[in-house]
Amino acid sequence: MKLAGRVSQVTPSMTLAIAAKAKAMKGEGIDICSFSAGEPDFDTPAHIKAAAQKALDEGKTKYGAAAGEPKLREAIAKKLKTENGLDYKAENVIVTNGGKHSLFNLMLAAIEPGDEVIIPAPYWLSYPEMVTLAGGISVIVPTTASTGYKITPEQLRQSITPKSKLFILNSPSNPTGMVYTPEEIKALAEIIVEADIFVVSDEIYEKILYDGAKHLTIGSLGDEIFARTIISNGFAKAYSMTGWRIGYLAGPVDAIKATTTIQSHSTSNICTFAQYGAIAALEDSQDCVEQMRQAFAKRRQVMLERLNAIPGLSCPKPDGAFYLFPDISKTGLKSLDFSDALLEEQQVAVIPGIAFGADDNIRLSYATDMATIEKGMDRLEKFVKSRI
Repeated sequence: MKLAGRVSQVTPSMTLAIAAKAKAMKGEGIDICSFSAGEPDFDTPAHIKAAAQKALDEGKTKYGAAAGEPKLREAIAKKLKTENGLDYKAENVIVTNGGKHSLFNLMLAAIEPGDEVIIPAPYWLSYPEMVTLAGGISVIVPTTASTGYKITPEQLRQSITPKSKLFILNSPSNPTGMVYTPEEIKALAEIIVEADIFVVSDEIYEKILYDGAKHLTIGSLGDEIFARTIISNGFAKAYSMTGWRIGYLAGPVDAIKATTTIQSHSTSNICTFAQYGAIAALEDSQDCVEQMRQAFAKRRQVMLERLNAIPGLSCPKPDGAFYLFPDISKTGLKSLDFSDALLEEQQVAVIPGIAFGADDNIRLSYATDMATIEKGMDRLEKFVKSRI
């Protein structure tokens, strides 16, 4: 079969590929320290599982609405209003098969061939691939550690052209863990309104913050930016529900109707009984979120101190998410060679920064237990010392 040309333009997910390789090696009995997958090692909280089980027992196993269970859409709208200051109703929300699916739906609904999408680098690796599949053009804007790996207002302004359609904002960030301050968000919002483009704010890590960092949703800053904002979020990270595949998109009604039409012809509805677990996640106690956040904070501190003590590596302190993004340039290796050699020689799995548009970096996830972190840092130190 002759495949469509779009397939050759897209690169398979490097994070999933490396995580799979590490799991395969572990299955062969090899002692692997994996810092690759962005997946909390905690089980889904018991009350969330119980709600899904109750839904199963009650026979909630049939087809549902393509846009999601009405009660869940209402709960999401309430959450966005009370926590984020966004005046949404259920009609402004679509439930999707994970946060990634919400973004994919949006790209298909909003991007036409030739439209430009502004993406700060380092970026989550699927952003430009989604733009490509939709026929758009990714405008990659490099950032550096000196600006906290965050795009500046001037960089955003200079990147906007008559073809600009959408700006992707990810805070807290994957892969850097950096968080835009409220002042930085306000400055970007002014430019977005001035240029009359849209922004999709990927807020999947919004509840995982440290050291007093504040998350400000860009659409809450006024009517004009609210009208140009689309929110992507989900339950995977904060509630350790990665395998449940429940995300959502919120925004103007016409955008939500368009993504619902697309979803109705692709996946139909989201797993019905799983959505009742998501309702419980939003409506019941948030203590589980805080307990996991505190554990991540301790792991972050240990891994960051160990990493910055290794000669040749340097990493700014992240304010959110559960990743470190150290600079490895002093080793003389680019990220893919570094990651391959580290896995083969020391059995430590990390993600090469080239997947995120930064070939002098690697990404390490500390969403794993402390024993693995300590052992993996010992091995990483040994590896780096062998190269410098």
